Amino acid sequence: MGSRRWKTRTSSLSHSFIYSPREIGQGGAKVSKERIDVKKTYKLFINGAFPRSESGRSYPIYRKGSKVLLAQPAQASRKDLRDAVRAAREARSKWHSASAYNRSQILYRLAEMMEGRRSQFVEEIMAQTSASKSVAEKEVSEAIDLWVWYAGWCDKIGQISGANNPINGPFYNFTSPEPVGVVGVFAAPDSPLLGLVRAMAPALVGGNTLVVLASEKHPLSAITFGEVIATSDVPAGVINILTGIRSELSSWLASHMEVDGLDISGVKSGSGEIRALATENLKRIADFDSSTSPNRILALMDQKTIWHPIGI
Repeated sequence: MGSRRWKTRTSSLSHSFIYSPREIGQGGAKVSKERIDVKKTYKLFINGAFPRSESGRSYPIYRKGSKVLLAQPAQASRKDLRDAVRAAREARSKWHSASAYNRSQILYRLAEMMEGRRSQFVEEIMAQTSASKSVAEKEVSEAIDLWVWYAGWCDKIGQISGANNPINGPFYNFTSPEPVGVVGVFAAPDSPLLGLVRAMAPALVGGNTLVVLASEKHPLSAITFGEVIATSDVPAGVINILTGIRSELSSWLASHMEVDGLDISGVKSGSGEIRALATENLKRIADFDSSTSPNRILALMDQKTIWHPIGI
């Protein structure tokens, strides 16, 4: 028998493949010597799931310095942001009520899973930023190390910032740090993974739940990180990641009345407008440079004082 020509079609592309009888397996299954790459779909990460934007919008991400299309991540809408805030609000008690030691173990587990995705993170950083492999590998290593460093503070931050205050009276007076609640964080635009970790980790350590605005130009690492979160022990809704146009999302996030705090360290321009919108419900605002410090954790925590009579 001679070779037989089969034609396959996709929605936008037509391919013709030549099959010989040897390439037709049992049951008539046809096996091609060529294949079409399965492109990854980068969706939003809300409440432990990966929905598309309710608006159906997406925007293109190109390989740095070229017109090669890498992906078309979801472009989050205002409703997507509201859904993310609602999920974070509902998850507050689950995350805050977990013991500090338990939170540290959950975050350390995330670092373990990031190690398992190292090669994928490296490839995405190289594609988005045109960084060399050694530079991309260094960023991934620094991001994982920074995550581990912050994870270790979960059961220590209360010891360095809490106190048994001396007072003149028959009372105990204790000060203890508590999370502010739902925090919106802005990932730095220049370092896809390290900037994301630097924005997220401090607020999580303090027991807050997050709505994360990923880098507009380099969002792919953020959604891959969401895939790490989805298969970890982090409760659904504790971390929500949105991709899209930063100028749209930032004003909606800053003005949302159910958001209790903002970390705007990753905002390069437009921070004045964000601060002005945040005053409507007196949001706590943190703004740091790229330094690593436990002060970044405390900036998104409230100091609560408890009085108790002695002898009762």
